[in-house]
Amino acid sequence: MKILFIDKVHSFLRRKLEEKNYTCDTAYNKTKTEVEKIIHNYNGIIIRSRFIIDQEFINKAVKLKFIARAGSGMESIDTQYAISKKIKCYNAPEGNRQAVAEHAIGMILSLINNIHISNSEIKKGIWEREKNRGTELANKTIGIIGYGNNGSALANMLKMFNVKILIYDKYIDNYNDINNLKNIYENADILSLHIPLNQETYHIINQETINQFKKPFYVINTSRGGCINTKDLVLAMKEKKIKGACLDVIEYEKSSFNKLDIIKNNNDMKYLIKSKNTILTSHIAGLTKESNIKIAENLFRKIMLN
Repeated sequence: MKILFIDKVHSFLRRKLEEKNYTCDTAYNKTKTEVEKIIHNYNGIIIRSRFIIDQEFINKAVKLKFIARAGSGMESIDTQYAISKKIKCYNAPEGNRQAVAEHAIGMILSLINNIHISNSEIKKGIWEREKNRGTELANKTIGIIGYGNNGSALANMLKMFNVKILIYDKYIDNYNDINNLKNIYENADILSLHIPLNQETYHIINQETINQFKKPFYVINTSRGGCINTKDLVLAMKEKKIKGACLDVIEYEKSSFNKLDIIKNNNDMKYLIKSKNTILTSHIAGLTKESNIKIAENLFRKIMLN
């Protein structure tokens, strides 16, 4: 079997596949068009998010048996069409669940305790205490939308903080108060998103849903930027309906996640950058040294099982 590595992953994966007599080639610097010209030679693909795997691409991959996504989200792959062509699709959400959960907690703790502000001020020679008085996470109510690998990891980690956890996941029905969005709207102090990006979840947080919350709240997004309508988020922050935002993902990211598409002429993005009520990171929640190898290990296991 011949496998093409389109994106770089931990060397563990290639080494283990070659030990199993798979032939592994790389196309790290090839464009999508260049890869399309050679993809008919390969039985497997290893990719992150460098480009979209669409129907046209799949039609040219006549020998393809599997597509392995080194990460969790699969929105850049037309999985339905791939499956219709008997191509198996793998991802590795187990690999970065710990990293994402830790990052989410780190962001919210920094925001509600003004750590980011105090750090910036001290570096400018400002020593301010009273204005940076923080808020404890304990006794808060946390709403988690999406209870898969990342959402459940966050919930487990939050238990040590003595918080109340409310969960919504339409695909799970064996958890207390599951699927009770009304409960989240009425009680949540903090909302954390852990959902894939698809037609159903695109702009799931918008003016309409924000207005259903009974009290001002913080929002954490470590899933996909498109799950939040940025214009509505900024408006809600200006109106004090949202107290602050922790965003590891931005709606204006390129699909490859390697940069923001627009900043200079985007007033909403300018607001988020300047606001003291935001923590922004560059889609790095799942990018730890440990998750890098865990993702490779999980992909190898899934490839070997089928």
